[in-house]
Amino acid sequence: MSRQLRTSRFDPRAGFHAEGKDSGPSVPQGLLKAARSSGQLNLAGRNLGEVPQCVWRINVDIPEEANQNLSFSSTERWWDQTDLTKLIISSNKLQSLSDDLRLLPALTVLDIHDNQLTSLPSAIRELDNLQKLNVSHNKLKMLPEEITSLKNLKALHLQHNELTCLPEGFEQLSSLEDLDLSSNRLAAVPAGFALLSSLLRLNLSSNQLKSLPAEISRMKRLKHLDCDSNLLETVPPDVGSMESLELLYLRRNKLRVLPEFPSSRQLKELHLGENQIEMLGAEHLQHLQAILVLDLRGNKLRSVPEELSLLQCLERLDLSNNDISSLPCSLGNLHLKFLALEGNPLRTIRREIIAKGTQEVLKYLRSKIKDDSGTSQNDSVPATAMTLPSESRVNVHAIVTLKLLDYSDKQATLIPDDVFDATRSNTITSINFSKNQLCEIPKRNNFLSSLPEEMSSLTKLQMINLSFNRFKVLPPVLYDIPTLEAVLISNNQVGSVDPHKMKLMENLSTLDLQNNDLLQIPPELGNCVQLRTLLLDGNPFRVPRAAILVKGTAAVLEYLRDRIPA
Repeated sequence: MSRQLRTSRFDPRAGFHAEGKDSGPSVPQGLLKAARSSGQLNLAGRNLGEVPQCVWRINVDIPEEANQNLSFSSTERWWDQTDLTKLIISSNKLQSLSDDLRLLPALTVLDIHDNQLTSLPSAIRELDNLQKLNVSHNKLKMLPEEITSLKNLKALHLQHNELTCLPEGFEQLSSLEDLDLSSNRLAAVPAGFALLSSLLRLNLSSNQLKSLPAEISRMKRLKHLDCDSNLLETVPPDVGSMESLELLYLRRNKLRVLPEFPSSRQLKELHLGENQIEMLGAEHLQHLQAILVLDLRGNKLRSVPEELSLLQCLERLDLSNNDISSLPCSLGNLHLKFLALEGNPLRTIRREIIAKGTQEVLKYLRSKIKDDSGTSQNDSVPATAMTLPSESRVNVHAIVTLKLLDYSDKQATLIPDDVFDATRSNTITSINFSKNQLCEIPKRNNFLSSLPEEMSSLTKLQMINLSFNRFKVLPPVLYDIPTLEAVLISNNQVGSVDPHKMKLMENLSTLDLQNNDLLQIPPELGNCVQLRTLLLDGNPFRVPRAAILVKGTAAVLEYLRDRIPA
């Protein structure tokens, strides 16, 4: 094809001209040529005061090399160029963007963070394919209403600007999954946020929020909510009903009381440091069965409830800089990796013990449990609804308030009759008999290797902890308890599970199989999509590899599904 023919072929297109004739800042031709092939252009950190016209018109104009080279190989045919889909112009000195932005309708990623932008062009509404927009670290005081037209936008990063409000119709961003509004000047969150039904991560930290709308609880998919460093005095009780919430940050606010979390069974991290919380009660803890991290540092707590010891998944507990004078000895039964106690007027634990670290503190507390148990048996203290675990063999308070039958870590060979007698008039939803030397249940006679079929009558059982026993398979009766939400059977000898029966356990969200004898993981386990937490570390299987396991439950399940034979 002659040069004249090529030119005449494209002349009819509006705005079409030969590249390289604008007088603005230049971009190396090599970068532009590569961008036409890859669909990606990175102009970060080039000290640009404006975006060169050749960038906006990269898919419109004839490239300069076309006027210099009359013969093209099959890999250099510029008329077969790829539309620009990713544009990075971050860390420059841009103060505005041209409406010529509309000439790049194929963009899926636009990164213009770390500039000096005070506004965005209305033409942004024409980027119909945009999925990620990063405008963080600029000087935006407001957003154009046109931004609400980006129906395919999944990630919007607006942190470190000067926003005081959001445009009408913001809730129309129905595909949005990741929204970062941290470090702005927002004084309120629109109730319409509740309509952002796809949102998984919301960062509102470092603003001027005095309250959160109750409607925020309607975000049924939200996993990560960060409200650190605001002016919050209360949190709507509805926040406790967010079923998918896994991470909640409320540090550096003005909170005095906490909500309860009746439905937040997936909550893994709760950060409440540097507030003004004075009391932590059993009602705040009873549903946090999956909690791994609890941060309460820098508050005004005077005491810690015994029920804290029921959070058996807890790994990190920060109680530093409070007004706590004593700790319940039952905390020694927790499997903590980190416990911070500095800055408290503790009288029951010597400083040198605290200075030795977490494990020494836990060891000391466990030793006090044994001392207290000896005293209570000698004094024949009766068990009542107000009896503390350190004063009786049965934690009746946990039975009444938490519906939990807890007789763990007693090194017992049988379960005393009074343990079962104490439950007769109460509904039990969880049982913890771990770390004993039991041979069977319920014959009162921990070396368990089986469970009785009669347990299938426990029609309200939600969680069972069978860790540190001698099970070689997952007890078959568990498959017949449809209400089970969590099965903890780590540190046994389990060599197999039945993925087909497990798939029918529709309420099962947590399965802990760590430190067992699983030589292989059945690929069909990947079909158990109801699982939110699947723990497999410490087994002798070769696949999935450790690199897959560290990616989390969703990645492991996907990997297993991909290995199911066709």
